[in-house]
Amino acid sequence: QLQLVESGGGSVQAGGSLRLSCAASGYGYSSNCMGWFRQAPGKERERVADINNDGSTHYADSVKGRFTISQDNGKNTVSLQMNTLKPEDTAMYYCTAGISVEDLCAPGYWGQGTQVTVSS
Repeated sequence: QLQLVESGGGSVQAGGSLRLSCAASGYGYSSNCMGWFRQAPGKERERVADINNDGSTHYADSVKGRFTISQDNGKNTVSLQMNTLKPEDTAMYYCTAGISVEDLCAPGYWGQGTQVTVSS
């Protein structure tokens, strides 16, 4: 089983920055990618960013140029640097791990989520 624990959420004013981190632990699991999803109240969960073990990344159009996903060399921590935050970025952010399918990370494991709130 794989456990994912997020940290780094919080409240910030528009234009500010936050950095989310996710630590993976466990054994007996199969995963070659990690990523982040988010869900705002009343909206569907959406993919934010993925990173594969080969370092390739994918971003939602809404965050390109503002968010950066990275992974440590040991492949057990993934971070999401979020800059120039907007009120529409307000959501619960979930860390995921899974298997790459055509450059996207199909999640098989989910963290509990961390709240990001951006005020105008």
